[in-house]
Amino acid sequence: MDDFLQQCKNAVLNGNRHEATDLAARAAAGEHDVLDAIENGFSAGIRGAGELWEKGEYFLPELAFSAEVMKAAMEILEPALRGAEGKKAEARTVIIGTVKGDIHDIGKSLVSTMLSANGFDVVDLGADVPHERFVEEANARDAGLVCMSALLTTTMTGQGRVVELLREKGLLGRVSVLVGGAPTSVAWAEKIGAHAWASDAVDAVRVARRLLSDHGG
Repeated sequence: MDDFLQQCKNAVLNGNRHEATDLAARAAAGEHDVLDAIENGFSAGIRGAGELWEKGEYFLPELAFSAEVMKAAMEILEPALRGAEGKKAEARTVIIGTVKGDIHDIGKSLVSTMLSANGFDVVDLGADVPHERFVEEANARDAGLVCMSALLTTTMTGQGRVVELLREKGLLGRVSVLVGGAPTSVAWAEKIGAHAWASDAVDAVRVARRLLSDHGG
């Protein structure tokens, strides 16, 4: 890895927003290949942050800082990426939200940030989202994945209702469903007909990649 790419990686790992945006601006200005900076610099940093979190060497605040820094860098790089001939990034859209009746937002927001930082086109609907809105947004935006969080046993049934609505609308084959949250589990995902369950934000990124790859995203 050359020095510029190492700097990009370290900026994300260290949660250094100022350095990351400066490096991104340099790449966008033509000092370094934009795709190379994203794939082998900044993305390497966010992957490294996820690995450190899984090893217990990073805690949630550090993981969140790295993800926010990655997002800031991508805001600068994406216009340049779209302008590169033959190099336009085509990211499948992901709809995410906390189900109706549940106002817990922190875990869902971290997943949303991590997905964005890893190159997904994320539409975050927020918390207390009506079941029908997940379906409406997935259909309107031609989304490849719907992610739902629930922190309460009284609201987790809403995840199943969204799956039912997607099936009724004929969207379940086209749209994958990923669920998560404290009271949920792999068994719960299977019970309601969701495609997968994620244990945390890092796992959600890994599972989202697999689901969209399986469905041609």
